[in-house]
Amino acid sequence: MATVITMPRLSDTMTEGTVATWLKKVGDTIKEGDILAEIETDKATMEFESFNSGVLLHIGIQEGQSAPVDSLLAIIGKEGEDISSLISNSSNSKSQDEKVEFKEDLTQPTTQNLQPTTLPAGVKVITMPRLSDTMTTGTVATWLKKVGDIVKEGDILAEIETDKATMEFESFNAGTLLFIGIKEGESAPVDSILAIIGPAGTDITGIAENYSKDVAAPAVAITETVAPVAQTPTYQETTTSDNGRVFASPLARQIAKDKGINLSQVKGSGENGRIIKNDVENFTASAPVVTSQTTSQPETQAAAKPFVPAGEVVTEEIKNSQMRKIIAKRLAESLFTAPHYNLTIEVSMDEAMKSRAMINAVPDTKVSFNDMVIKACAMALKKHPKINSQWKEDAITINHHVNIGVAVAVEDGLVVPVLRFTDAMSLSQIGAGIRDLAGRAKTKKLLPNEMEGSTFTVSNLGMFGIVEFNSIINQPNSAILSVGAIIEKPVVKNGQIVVGNTMMLSLACDHRTIDGATGAQFLQTLKMFIENPVTMLA
Repeated sequence: MATVITMPRLSDTMTEGTVATWLKKVGDTIKEGDILAEIETDKATMEFESFNSGVLLHIGIQEGQSAPVDSLLAIIGKEGEDISSLISNSSNSKSQDEKVEFKEDLTQPTTQNLQPTTLPAGVKVITMPRLSDTMTTGTVATWLKKVGDIVKEGDILAEIETDKATMEFESFNAGTLLFIGIKEGESAPVDSILAIIGPAGTDITGIAENYSKDVAAPAVAITETVAPVAQTPTYQETTTSDNGRVFASPLARQIAKDKGINLSQVKGSGENGRIIKNDVENFTASAPVVTSQTTSQPETQAAAKPFVPAGEVVTEEIKNSQMRKIIAKRLAESLFTAPHYNLTIEVSMDEAMKSRAMINAVPDTKVSFNDMVIKACAMALKKHPKINSQWKEDAITINHHVNIGVAVAVEDGLVVPVLRFTDAMSLSQIGAGIRDLAGRAKTKKLLPNEMEGSTFTVSNLGMFGIVEFNSIINQPNSAILSVGAIIEKPVVKNGQIVVGNTMMLSLACDHRTIDGATGAQFLQTLKMFIENPVTMLA
């Protein structure tokens, strides 16, 4: 189904935007992370990223044209899709825009509407933004600026860790960083004071202590008298051999600027070759300074390893990340609220191994055993919808769509990106989808909505040699499948002992929604699909 893209609210005072440049045209294929256009706000010109994939079917605001926030900017969908109703609905809603109550963009910091009337002229209070729909607290992973630094609109102030990802936080104000309210590694609720920006030398005594988000905003807009700042673009253009642009995240640009790195020499590993933070940090040039830093890294790493004298007790305390706190909270809630039980079944993998070898013999095709298990789960869930359910106090919700969450281990813990409508996907589509989601999960590029809406979860530790294990249910799912390693061992076939390949599957069930017999029947169907892969191709 086509998705309507509206004019975004890119700053706290933005009411309308101007399309400076379209980087895509109608008919172009769009991937998540592609830059659609450059949009000029009341404060800066900024790159506007697409959070959707598909074909650009319609452009609602032409280059050079201005439009209010939430106006129809573009429509992305499937090629040839009828979007006439979407265009019509958008046109009809324009006349009603002024009557609709203003909806705050929760992805941006709330500054203008939360400030006390006693703030000195030009001073802005920046609060902890709400960067995902489930975010209640945030952790400052890294400050990119320090008190006393000059801040320009578009500068990256900090990296903020939510319950789902670590995200760059951009300043929509110019001035001097006068105060930092949340130190690196500290956590605070949404709307807590993150920082104060204003003219250099401004006395901000008592502002942080007396600040309250309940104080009404002044009726008249606050007049900004910020310290003079040399006007430079939000990003620096670097010539390339392609179209004269280098695509890089704002944080990557900031780090490159600080280190004096020419972005045109850096190879991007992000979506569509976009340069990200790691690309700049890992960049090695031929300059003597960079070479010197590179050769000194092993010494630094060796020095960082603590020396433990024999016979002494040595401990190390690692501060819990926001992700780790959320994982702990949700798994504890799941284990202690949902009555878990586990069912285990052994599956022969001989035919699956033969089928996988044949499938992967096709050029440009790559299917893993995990892909086959997920496909089998999707088909089995359609036959046993009670497994694909959710417990509520007054009713059990049966999901007739299949969205399988795939547990992915990342540096800070575990995330579960979701493969939507898995039952309608082929094996190769499942494989490509999982590789994409897992790759972006490990580089913290997943969008919050890509980790929501699962109806069933698969966790695979077979690649680590784990033969059998039990998982904790990923709420609000009613079940999670644990997949072990494929083991070569003696088995009995037709009354003869032969060498076979088997795999253990363990299903953790919520007894409130799934009875033992129901779970057992699901595993029998799953076993049938995996042991006879041809049935999954029908």
